Amino acid sequence: MSFVSDALERIQPSATIFVTRKARELKKSGCDVVFLSVGEPDFDTPDNIKEAAKAAIDRGETKYPGTPGVPALREAVAAKFKRENGIDYKPSETIVGTGGKNVIFNALLATLNKGDEVIIPAPYWVSYPDLVLFAGGRPVLCQLVCLTVSR
Repeated sequence: MSFVSDALERIQPSATIFVTRKARELKKSGCDVVFLSVGEPDFDTPDNIKEAAKAAIDRGETKYPGTPGVPALREAVAAKFKRENGIDYKPSETIVGTGGKNVIFNALLATLNKGDEVIIPAPYWVSYPDLVLFAGGRPVLCQLVCLTVSR
């Protein structure tokens, strides 16, 4: 009896983790490396964000938020969309997650049935087909075609 889900048999090892590990090894050996894998910035967290995180800890904001995310952050997201994009969302219409891939994975798990087709337009993040496979769906890769019209 295996302690590993059958779903893991449908996916490949993470290319993102492989590339990140290799880049970190190269950097540690002295190579000048630009990371283009995990989506992390190549600079330290800005001091104002560090201070805000420390202040939140000091206020006791250390518990899990509700599933849609921290209410104050959801309010800030809604305000940002209104201020910068002219889009009027209520905080109740926003969700804050731990990352785009995690949010997409949760959405796929919540909505796919076995064999459902999911169109993935290329270029795409390397994990997307495996996320679909893990959730029981069937990835359909779609190469976007750009047409140039001359006049």
